[in-house]
Amino acid sequence: MTIVPITSPDLDAAEVSWFAALCSDDYQFLGVPDGDLRSSWDHCSSIVKEAEAQGFRNILCPSSYQVGQDTLSFVAGCAPITEKINMLAAVRCGEMQPIMLARTIATLDHMLKGRLTVNIISSDFPGEKADSAYRYQRSREVVEILKQAWTHDEINYAGEVYNFGGLTTDPAKPYQTGGPLLYFGGYSPSALQLCGEHCDVYLMWPETKDQLAERMKAVHAVADECGRTLDYGLRVHMIVRDTEAEAQEYADYIVSKLDDEYGRAIRERALDSTSLGVAHQSKNRDLADEYGYVEPGLWTGVGRARSGCGAALVGSTDQVMSKIEEYQKMGIRAFIFSGYPHMDEARHFGTRVMPNLKTCSLPEAYGRVPNNIPATPLGNGVRR
Repeated sequence: MTIVPITSPDLDAAEVSWFAALCSDDYQFLGVPDGDLRSSWDHCSSIVKEAEAQGFRNILCPSSYQVGQDTLSFVAGCAPITEKINMLAAVRCGEMQPIMLARTIATLDHMLKGRLTVNIISSDFPGEKADSAYRYQRSREVVEILKQAWTHDEINYAGEVYNFGGLTTDPAKPYQTGGPLLYFGGYSPSALQLCGEHCDVYLMWPETKDQLAERMKAVHAVADECGRTLDYGLRVHMIVRDTEAEAQEYADYIVSKLDDEYGRAIRERALDSTSLGVAHQSKNRDLADEYGYVEPGLWTGVGRARSGCGAALVGSTDQVMSKIEEYQKMGIRAFIFSGYPHMDEARHFGTRVMPNLKTCSLPEAYGRVPNNIPATPLGNGVRR
């Protein structure tokens, strides 16, 4: 029995994803910049190709102003060099005029032939410090406009931030039926409301299982009021080796050169550094034991030099498999893993754990991806 009702209760597989380090977040030693691991096109696209080769079904492409790449440009570049892996593109709502964003996403969806998923982000823009209520209202309106653009013939919208009327949706018709799945993470009441009303997959950062259960119950309560269910996802770092001792040794190794003051500077430069979710990650570090473990196998040391997702599963292949199975029983159907450095850890996880996992693509499981090119103006539809 899952913690709460979910959209895919009968799904016996999980969408297992990796992470493309577009946001200056790849290290051999945490907090020690390495030119060979910079967020260049060559390096990050190599991570994507390696993740696809290892059998990962999706890859998170984050959004950040830190030294790196524009997310949607990167996703477009990956379309012709990949064949199977989905691209989870982080979209910072309001960064692009929403109707143009709808067209951009539709274009990417056709380029990828339905291999696109979207992570809705509501953080501040660079140089901006906006009220939380305004940011989530802006995101709500962007999402509602995207859904109109993907499912209606015209966009007619009157909101607090955006007002549009009588606009054809022909250029914004996506490849997938109903448009790409929307993934969302956030902890505030406004965030839960937006997710419960409009999104498909609620993403959580690593916490104890009891805390994750409470997160799921909180967002389900909102979704249930709207007559909806959600699927749930977990974003967590990964250190898996043949034995627990080897994994723990590697965890100590990657923070062995970390200067905590510099680590704090890395955390604070992120645009989400003051969010409620980040505060919870910090609290878990405070509650951890002297070795950084807040529960068996969950190590908070990553958060010493990283905002956002700040903990890793650390253990042997069997231990990590057991944790993943426990999460699946809770109702988690999407996993976004990563590790340092990302290329090497994708191989470690790919060779040790992936052969033991039954994986899926959630857009395919939802029936969103058509078998043939759809009858859209960008597909096989009438050209107007």
